[in-house]
Amino acid sequence: MSDGEQEISRRDFLTGGLAVGTMGRRQETKKTVVPALEIAEATVTQLQDAMKTGKYTSERLVELYLERIEALDQHGAAINSILETNPDAMQIARKRDAERAAGKLRGPLHGIPILLKDNIATADRMKTTAGSLALVEAKVPHSALLASRLVNAGAILLGKTNMSEWANFRSTHSVSGWSGRGGQARNPYALDRSPSGSSSGSGGAIAANFATASIGTETDGSILSPSSASSLVGIKPTVGLISRSGIVPISHTQDTAGPMARTVRDAAILLSVLACAERADPATQVKERKAHPDYTIFLDPNGLKGKRIGIARKQFFGYSRPTDKIAEEAIAVLKHAGAIIVDPADIPTAGKYDAEETEVLLYEFKDNLNKYLSWLGPNAPVHNMKEVIAFNDREKAHEMPFFGQELMHKAQEKGPLTTPAYLKALEKCRSLSQTHGIDAVMQRHRLDALFAPTQGPVWLIDLANGDAGSGGSSTSPAAVAGYPSITVPAGFYYGLPIGVSFFGRAWSEPTLLKIAYAFEKATKARRPPHFALTAPFPMNGKV
Repeated sequence: MSDGEQEISRRDFLTGGLAVGTMGRRQETKKTVVPALEIAEATVTQLQDAMKTGKYTSERLVELYLERIEALDQHGAAINSILETNPDAMQIARKRDAERAAGKLRGPLHGIPILLKDNIATADRMKTTAGSLALVEAKVPHSALLASRLVNAGAILLGKTNMSEWANFRSTHSVSGWSGRGGQARNPYALDRSPSGSSSGSGGAIAANFATASIGTETDGSILSPSSASSLVGIKPTVGLISRSGIVPISHTQDTAGPMARTVRDAAILLSVLACAERADPATQVKERKAHPDYTIFLDPNGLKGKRIGIARKQFFGYSRPTDKIAEEAIAVLKHAGAIIVDPADIPTAGKYDAEETEVLLYEFKDNLNKYLSWLGPNAPVHNMKEVIAFNDREKAHEMPFFGQELMHKAQEKGPLTTPAYLKALEKCRSLSQTHGIDAVMQRHRLDALFAPTQGPVWLIDLANGDAGSGGSSTSPAAVAGYPSITVPAGFYYGLPIGVSFFGRAWSEPTLLKIAYAFEKATKARRPPHFALTAPFPMNGKV
């Protein structure tokens, strides 16, 4: 077997400790030889240059990515990160090539294949289901604004990615990456490990080079967590920077879409396209909103020099020895690059509003989902959360073989958003996460950004018991506050990726991008996956 090929045994994989069923997947036992991808790890800029010179066409890029998906997602390693590919992708690519030949470029993503999470509406021949069988027959009235902006910028919507069903807000014992529609997605770095977060398929797909970049969504950790788990750059923007209309929701106070890519520059290019306001989303109409047409202008390899970065140590260190080691090495890099480190710079309120966050999400999930289902119209297969719950009960053999819908039941019991208990919980979340949380510590220490490991090494997939978690995560403060955060690859622990996060005040994306880009250039930590059956820990257990 050459260096450019991988031999993966489906039988060995299934008998090696992860015998999980996936709906609609054939159970091949033959060995599959997967040739190397000639555009592996290629960036948006590199692909644009290659199309400009004629080395590649958009049609050829689509063809190469589709071949890769066929070889590694449905067969081979069976990452199971793609729910469906766009049946019109090749035709669209030919149109983009014709436009290029005529000198008519739509934008920075012209001819670039992009994947979308399955909760982002596209009015094409692809479905929008949030991973649920309940929405397989649903027809969306029109595409989400962010999807339309991608198309207008020249992107080719290559497919929809698998995800944690209903964005991981159906059960208290859910398994990240599992959906009734798609089955269990896997981590390409170790196939028995979780792809993490609800944008799990988006993370695994881009790590595996199934497209140039993807769009995920986050309520709390669902962009940052799968990006960290797959050695990607993930940006969770300030809530209100990107319109959420046309996205299957959980929370209007915390939900946001964002880019997931292999480099900071690619993520910044996508963010420039995605940043959009519209009347249908009040969060994008606030007077404080600060958006930029081109976020790549903030990318500076010397961007760490003089930046004051606070280490949020108390709550986000100490749960994982390998994670701490990589984080400390990252701090050393920051210092060497000229950053001023303030250590510790703990968020005084972190962890003090967890119960209130859950309460807010339960109220908002019911209200927002009912509005989304109403948007689908009278012919939708389900019209409200109560009907979704009933559907799951009827189809429990397919929808609930491993875990239930406890969170949906709790949400259904909640009253309207005028309920005093909701308003009280929301006010506590905003006060403790913003004014007395991130804002307070940043003002006190005059910080440009806060720093913490994103999360620890990802856990084993466990359909019997649900997610074990990695012992810690730093996503909640920025998520609850609605503030921006960026995760960047920082290292590996026996083949398992670990990322670090930079987060700060509202609308501080330019500063965070500058810091993240300089860190990325100083470390060059990302490595592509090798589709190992399991993490390569030493047999003697000495780690």
